[in-house]
Amino acid sequence: MNPYKLLVVDIDGTLVMRADEISAADRAALAEVRKRGIHVSLCTGRAQVTGRLIVDNLGLDGYHMFFDGGLVGNPHTGEVVYARPLSQEVVRRSVEFAHQNRMILDLFSATGYFAEQESWVTDIRRDYFGIVPTIINFDHLPEGEKVIKGTLVVRSPEEKAGAERFRRHFDGDLTLSKTVTPAFADVDFVNVVALGVSKRGALEALVKRLGISLEQVMAIGDGVNDMPVIEAAGLGVAMGNAPDKVKGIADYVTLDADHSGVAAAIKKFLL
Repeated sequence: MNPYKLLVVDIDGTLVMRADEISAADRAALAEVRKRGIHVSLCTGRAQVTGRLIVDNLGLDGYHMFFDGGLVGNPHTGEVVYARPLSQEVVRRSVEFAHQNRMILDLFSATGYFAEQESWVTDIRRDYFGIVPTIINFDHLPEGEKVIKGTLVVRSPEEKAGAERFRRHFDGDLTLSKTVTPAFADVDFVNVVALGVSKRGALEALVKRLGISLEQVMAIGDGVNDMPVIEAAGLGVAMGNAPDKVKGIADYVTLDADHSGVAAAIKKFLL
């Protein structure tokens, strides 16, 4: 009898690579997992508004984890299992620092994407991720809007140095994690979330809601931000394209994303 009741899968570098396409093998394997009554939950640094596009693309239902663990919910019903928004004060300070240092900062709520002006970053969001920003002065965000994540999107050495200054300035106030989308290998997407937010915290909230244990979870990922989930799960799987330190803490290393490593792991352990 299969001991796993929940399959957790990262998106970028795990399910999708350069063209933001999911292989036929991965699609078929995930569909078969669902047929067998095993929950499938995507766990991503992406905002809910962009992550939902992948959820819908795969025909998934149920709960998923977004914002590097800042939100767990059902994007179709709006039900929220767990949320850790940023405080208004830390948002204000982050915006102030970004203005002073001429940095591009995106802000995301559970359902919204906000930018202060059009830029190469909004072009990526629109053309690759398929989302359109609400252009707004961050000093006048809608009252009651709960910001869950900010993102610094940087590619030049100067921009990356600015992100490092941001990290040092807010050390002890915020959690920052760098992610890379394979389609833009030279661009760092630096997620800015509340202090202590992690994918593991989101997973713990989800298994509690589902009434299962961490031992009944199989998790697949490729990034450093996936390590807490890979370590916490009963079975942690690293992608073949993952860094060595991610592979080092995994129970198993599968094929890379270009060779449908998700499907290979599913066939080995779940089917």
